[in-house]
Amino acid sequence: MVTSISPTGLVGRLAERWVRPWWRIVHLSALVMALALSPSTYRREWRPTLARHLVAATLPMLPWFTLLAALATVVIVRIVLVTALSYGLSQYALEMVVRVLVLELIPLTAGLFVAMRWSIPAGSALAQMRREGALAELRRGGVDVLQAEVLPRALAGLFAVLMLAAVSGLVALVLAYLLAHGLSPWGLAGYTRMVGQVFSPAVTVVFVGKTLALALVVALLPLGSALHDADAGRGGQGAELQGLVRLASAILLIEVGSLMINYA
Repeated sequence: MVTSISPTGLVGRLAERWVRPWWRIVHLSALVMALALSPSTYRREWRPTLARHLVAATLPMLPWFTLLAALATVVIVRIVLVTALSYGLSQYALEMVVRVLVLELIPLTAGLFVAMRWSIPAGSALAQMRREGALAELRRGGVDVLQAEVLPRALAGLFAVLMLAAVSGLVALVLAYLLAHGLSPWGLAGYTRMVGQVFSPAVTVVFVGKTLALALVVALLPLGSALHDADAGRGGQGAELQGLVRLASAILLIEVGSLMINYA
């Protein structure tokens, strides 16, 4: 027997499947950010836990990501310089490299790298604790789960994205100059002027906002999905897939929005 679904029921199901999980994640993110901005979060008893997560999230990734960013910078800069020279456009080569590499690729890659190496595994760990009843046990013991378990992981992911993007962007700028001018200091004035023109006030605001938004999305979405998706509490793989879809959608929207603002 075929059962028909009324439009009201269909809307209700869609809201149950898509709107409610997003609302719960947004609500959780607001609570976590409020805790992050509260001075009580950084009291002496919480500092060791925060420091341990910050180091665990950033230190193992920083050397490898910086090395990969340096290798990518060398390859891209050489290709762009040789190609631009053959077309007589060498004066625009470095500006294009800075715009594409530092403004767009490095923040996006840093966010994806931290998501794969830290945030998604951290969300899986929280989901495992939820399935095993460890989070409920902590709540019964009077422990604030958000402050004790969620906030340190979220701040660690946020800090890791910002640190990787900042260090790799600086390395890319230095390598671009060295590949174009060598060790000569005579091109430094023109190079700094060009970088200053690229990082105009409007572009800088968009760049900082995009990087911060990527860091927030990468740090918070996997944790929110692990805590609030119904399938996560039962160990289902559907929750992990839904979390990945949400994360990819949010990153895509941020990247498209920044491109539209910068180049529209």
